[in-house]
Amino acid sequence: MSKIGKIARRTFLIGSAAIVGGVAFGYYAYKKPVANPLLKGLADGETALTAYVKIDADGITLITPRADSGQGAYSVQAIMIAEELDVELDQIKVDPGVPSRAYYNTALAQEAAPFPSTNDSFTANSMRGVMDAMMKFLGMDITGGSTTVPDGFTKLRVAGAVARETLKAAAAQKTGVALTDLRTSKGAVVLPDGTSLPYTELAAIAGTLDPVDEVQLRDPSTWRLMGKTTQRLDIVPKSTGTQDYGIDFTLDGMVHATVRTNPRRGGAMQKFDASDAKAMRGVSQVFEISTGVAVIADNTWRAIQAASAIEIEWDAAPYPAEMEDHWQTLSDSFVADRVDSTMKDEGDVQAALDTGDVIEAEYRAPYLAHAPLEPLSATVLVQDNRADVWTGTQIPSFLRGNVADITGLDKDDVHIHMLMMGGSFGHRLEARVVQEAAEIAVKMKGTPVKLTYSREEDMTHNDTRQIAMARGRGTVKNGQVESFDLGIAMPSVIASQMGRQGISVPGPDTQIVAGAWEQPMRIPNYRVTGYRAPELAPISSWRSVGASSNGFFHDVFLDELIHAAGADPMAERLRLCWHDPSRKVLEKVADMSNWGAPLAANQGRGVAFCMSFGVPTAEVVEVTATEDGIRLDNVWVAADVGTVVDPVNFENMVQGGVVWGLGHAILSEITYSDGMVEQDNYDSFEAMRMYQVPNIEVAGLENADQVRGMGEPMVPPAAAALSNAIFAATGQRIREMPMNKFIDFV
Repeated sequence: MSKIGKIARRTFLIGSAAIVGGVAFGYYAYKKPVANPLLKGLADGETALTAYVKIDADGITLITPRADSGQGAYSVQAIMIAEELDVELDQIKVDPGVPSRAYYNTALAQEAAPFPSTNDSFTANSMRGVMDAMMKFLGMDITGGSTTVPDGFTKLRVAGAVARETLKAAAAQKTGVALTDLRTSKGAVVLPDGTSLPYTELAAIAGTLDPVDEVQLRDPSTWRLMGKTTQRLDIVPKSTGTQDYGIDFTLDGMVHATVRTNPRRGGAMQKFDASDAKAMRGVSQVFEISTGVAVIADNTWRAIQAASAIEIEWDAAPYPAEMEDHWQTLSDSFVADRVDSTMKDEGDVQAALDTGDVIEAEYRAPYLAHAPLEPLSATVLVQDNRADVWTGTQIPSFLRGNVADITGLDKDDVHIHMLMMGGSFGHRLEARVVQEAAEIAVKMKGTPVKLTYSREEDMTHNDTRQIAMARGRGTVKNGQVESFDLGIAMPSVIASQMGRQGISVPGPDTQIVAGAWEQPMRIPNYRVTGYRAPELAPISSWRSVGASSNGFFHDVFLDELIHAAGADPMAERLRLCWHDPSRKVLEKVADMSNWGAPLAANQGRGVAFCMSFGVPTAEVVEVTATEDGIRLDNVWVAADVGTVVDPVNFENMVQGGVVWGLGHAILSEITYSDGMVEQDNYDSFEAMRMYQVPNIEVAGLENADQVRGMGEPMVPPAAAALSNAIFAATGQRIREMPMNKFIDFV
């Protein structure tokens, strides 16, 4: 039986009385109710009590506010609601809803609080509560941080349960049958004689009732959808090419726009000459905007061609023009006055370093582009008293504020229509394409404007992953790791990203040390220090953020210390690990990979572990050193997310994340020359090829107490496990990415 027990009415009552003809249900376990956003703009026959389940005479709509960029977010949210509502997935449709403080992300506080996920103390949980209150106050309606499942795991199921029980109450009122004699099945209330009353027929009555104030969540042993093999809602449209994305959106009378902005990010424009562009076929306007020049044409291709014909003189970049100066800035940041945090400091590291033989190493991780397949686009229509935006985004509430500022309208008069995204990896946490589209639309009031970036504009103006450097010092003693001292230098991702929204975030940036400081290893003398480098090129959240580089730094250095101690890499990690779920993922991946079995002379296996986003993840990579280079043969992954809601999607997410992590580690970097990005398309920013992809086996464990997400945690250990495997096979230690600068791959 669920621990939820009795749900006080105030925890899920939202808004005012229902309107006859339909009903909507939802759940908010908060002391102060938030206005139900479904109450605005209801169609005839629709009603809204709460905010996640809407039923009218025509069908059932589930509100799935966490954005879908291809990771299956709409489906997994629908599964959690439908499990308790007792409907089949082919009986519902999903709607991302509208931006609202009601949909603030309840799981973001876990990552924002300066405590490791393994800390369950009163102080840690109190701080998480404070951070959660801040998220609610700010209306952080955001998708990111692997939070879709943990955000919805309780509240979406309760929303479904409240809806189910209220519909049963409606059936009891209609038929006179006792509530205890009713049950539900496949979108209907079933009477003792077997008669089925569809939810759609009960919606009008349910709309006149207060939601039932006592619900019990179903025991996992009775689940029909959660934890079972299900088909994602978007499988058919994506398999048949009929899925629409933001870039496919059209409106009658729409014009097409593109932009050219300073390739030296943040630099100004001195002047431009658009005479040739204006004379080109289909071009109607060329004008200056705050970031550069906009071109309006009758289709996107003509707009892009015209933009490339404009002669422009740009100012210099506000960051170092050459790549070596970026690295030098990081190198110069390992000083006392640049210390941002020392969130891990156990034992006496300095004493151990002073008395032992010190092992030292330096590691580097480059800038990386998000590079989703769908280039950024947004359609904006500005009218006298409202503005409408159609786009794929992870930050709908922020966009409302951005567009309100640009148009001078009130936030309530800005309407964001969320569209499916063809990839993101954090790219859609930025607002520039919508801001520029709104600026253009203000100049063309009453005309819908669709702004689409060229691939080159998108790639060269991407707010990339952070550049980072780490320096490790450590000692070993009696065949064991004795001390571990890791310093990490990078600019602040949070300051750069939130700064573009005009928000200043006080205190240390935990992303500088994320994926390093919170590792559950009992090393006698253990320190992780974050050094906040000066701002360089603009950076943003890239899949797994700080952990994407820090997982590599931390585990490769640990592997070096273990090798120096003469210990087995798996056995020593297990000895050091004090956290039971983490030990179990290490044990599981050891079993999956048959760790310790003999290998050929030219083969090697590397293991890596990283706790990120609260998820312990262990990976083993097996490689073969051939005459032509390193071949990736096999990868084994074990991770513990507490509960696996959708096993098929879980496996696919993990496999995709491993390919993402390995491909970038081998092949990819963004570099600057003369202040400009040198990689402008996929020919210069390569991805892993199909023939390079190893066999990947996945195990999802469910030992952890708390439910977590899996969008990002498999990325941080991938590069480390590969580096460790290359060392095992060749004796060559790779400490910098991309690795193809130092070794060949086949």
